[in-house]
This record gives sequence, structure tokens and C-alpha cells, in this order.
Amino acid sequence: GTVVTWGNNASGQLGDGTTTQRTSPVQVPGLTGMKALAAGFAYTVALKADGTVWAWGKNANGQLGNGTTTDSTVPVQVSGMFNVLAIAAGNDHTVALRNDLTVITVWTWGNNANGQLGNGTMANSNAPVQVGGLPSVTAVAAGYDHTAVLANDGTVWAWGNNIHGQLGDGTTVQ
Repeated sequence: GTVVTWGNNASGQLGDGTTTQRTSPVQVPGLTGMKALAAGFAYTVALKADGTVWAWGKNANGQLGNGTTTDSTVPVQVSGMFNVLAIAAGNDHTVALRNDLTVITVWTWGNNANGQLGNGTMANSNAPVQVGGLPSVTAVAAGYDHTAVLANDGTVWAWGNNIHGQLGDGTTVQ
């Protein structure tokens, strides 16, 4: 349940409190009981077994979800994320699948230049926003500037950048 990281650390994406590049693994201090990790572009997101979400590294577009756009070299808790079942990290946006007891909901935050947050705007969000209009969802995925979810009925829903047909709808229209 601990986290170890290595590699480039220019934005603090290793979470060790520094911006020093590491060629061998270093433990991220303060994180225990972790059950999932996702790596975005120069930032990292972790899901703790208690359902909370933690993030660190680059935050220019709010992808850490802590209400700021300030980079962090140590893990910070994502605002309002509890009972989370799964996480995904895209280029500069993050997605979470949250159990709201009566329904499973999808939440996104970070860069939204291509509508990848799925909230009907193109404005970035430095705190989680709920994606509406989805059926019951079982899995989430984040691409470069797009998001996809797998519904319980086996259908796939996608939104965001579609310049290369990433949304799978037979078009290149966003």
C-alpha cells in the first residue's frame, strides 16, 4: 500500500518533496493504504483504500483537484473526493468514479480546453465537477484530451478532443 516513484521530477511529480530527478525508486512519504495509481503528464494521482484521492506534481490547469493551480511536490488531498472506486489521469485532466451510495457518479477536474471534463463548458476546473447525463458507469479512462467511460450495459461513452476520431462516433467533430 505504499507508493514508490522515479524519473523526471521537474514539477514534483515524484511526490518526494523535491524537484530532484531520481534514477532509482524513492518512497512517497505519508502515503499508506493505497490501492491504485494513475500517471498524467507531469503529475500523479493515487487512490487510497479508504476512498480518498491524493495528487501531486504539475497543477497549471487544476489537475490536482485541490482548488488551486499551484504545483505540489508532496501529495495533496483532492477536494470532495470520497468513496472513490477508480481513477484515471489524462494529459492535464483527472477522472474519478465515485460511489454516492444510491448511484455511481463520474467526476472530472483539470484542463477542459477540448471539453474533456464533460460538464458542457470549455473552462478548466481546479476542483472536481460531476459529469451529468450518464447511465450507471463501471469504469473510467482518460486520454490525451478526451475521456471515456464504460457503462454497466456495456456501452462506451466518450467526450472531448475528437480531431483524430478518438470518440469513436464515426466523425472528427468535437
